[in-house]
Amino acid sequence: MTSTDFRPTRSTGGQDRTPGQSSPHAYDVGLLVLRLALGLVMAAHGAQKLFGWFDGGGLAGTEAFFDSVGYPAAGTMALVAALTETFGGLALALGVLTPLAGAAVFGTMLNALAVKWGGGFFGPQGVEYELVLVALAAGLTLTGPGRLALDRALPVLREHRLRHGFGAVVLGAVVAGVILLIRG
Repeated sequence: MTSTDFRPTRSTGGQDRTPGQSSPHAYDVGLLVLRLALGLVMAAHGAQKLFGWFDGGGLAGTEAFFDSVGYPAAGTMALVAALTETFGGLALALGVLTPLAGAAVFGTMLNALAVKWGGGFFGPQGVEYELVLVALAAGLTLTGPGRLALDRALPVLREHRLRHGFGAVVLGAVVAGVILLIRG
């Protein structure tokens, strides 16, 4: 076992971990907090777009915004973004199909980052918020949901593999790139 391996070990003294090493449960709780924060923020943003909740513009307002920034078929793109944010965020919060949920959030936020690019780094016109969300989505997608997730009940995702996360990040980036190319 290397010093970067976080799996618990059993020593002859009955300890669950090596001295100086954090409990694996601490990582699971940390990942849960990150998943809940990012997932619920994204779901709330999606609900603004989809239902007009939380002072959002609803689909009509989102369509108008998408049209103003150059997306063709702005109504369809608004619906896709609203559904992706809402259900991708909820899935990420619950830890269900985490690689795909992370890819959905990652790709959506790459598009948001591209739309806002050029307004500086700091808000209100800057990209700092979108950049943090992109990084969180990529990090959670690569790391996996931890043990406190519904993915633990799915045989293929029970043991998160880096290749699942990497493939999902690549998928999110490719889909985001295609949509940005369509936008022109």
